[in-house]
Amino acid sequence: MRIITFGTFDMFHVGHLNILERARKLGSHLTVGVSADALNFSKKQRYPICDQDERMRIISALKCVDDVFVEESLELKGEYIRRFNADCLVMGDDWAGKFDEFKSLCEVVYLPRTPSISTTELIEIVRAAPLRNKED
Repeated sequence: MRIITFGTFDMFHVGHLNILERARKLGSHLTVGVSADALNFSKKQRYPICDQDERMRIISALKCVDDVFVEESLELKGEYIRRFNADCLVMGDDWAGKFDEFKSLCEVVYLPRTPSISTTELIEIVRAAPLRNKED
């Protein structure tokens, strides 16, 4: 079974790794669409901390990932599913129900997120951390 998933994967963390490894276990091939910088800006009104080339390189290096491509538009998900011959779309359960429209193209599975970790949380923690004095 060919699996496809999508994400920004900014500030890569164990939650990202967990969902990718679990997605891969559902099939024999995992294709990952990494959101383009412009797409991320259109969704969140901010650019990722790591640019799309860096994020693509990180995702490509994972042994659980077989193919990686840049996701240019949310409206092209159906086309990506067809292009990569996906049998199953896997997303985190924070998206539950939002991709059910693709059930006519493939199976749609929502996996539980890793509790207590998100890129947004990590960014806020880093922003709130006091700056260290070089002499410390």
